[in-house]
Amino acid sequence: MSEHGYPRNHLPLAKRLRREMTPAEAILWRHVRAKQFSGFKFRRQQPIGPFIADFVCLAAGVIVELDGETHVGKEGHDANRQAALEALGDRVLRFLNGDVYDDLEMVLDNVWLVCDAGVKGR
Repeated sequence: MSEHGYPRNHLPLAKRLRREMTPAEAILWRHVRAKQFSGFKFRRQQPIGPFIADFVCLAAGVIVELDGETHVGKEGHDANRQAALEALGDRVLRFLNGDVYDDLEMVLDNVWLVCDAGVKGR
């Protein structure tokens, strides 16, 4: 384990995932990076406990997960992972890659609402 509480092999994996973002991740990242999303600071491919979250806003306690074709048939695993992340105190939002492609505004609106509520609730 690292000093930050995640397995040591997660950091190289997270760095690789940052370099090899999916197209949906790249689209969402363009909208939430560098505090340009209503001032909320997001990190991408962030190790949290034994997991690597797609996107996280630490100040609001919000994790955004994008699910593509690799998640088909793994709904049980995803539900367990989400429950474990939420047990650490974060709110997890899940969207399909298709949501990003077809209704990005809906995705961003939902993320903003939950981030705003998270900041006000802390």
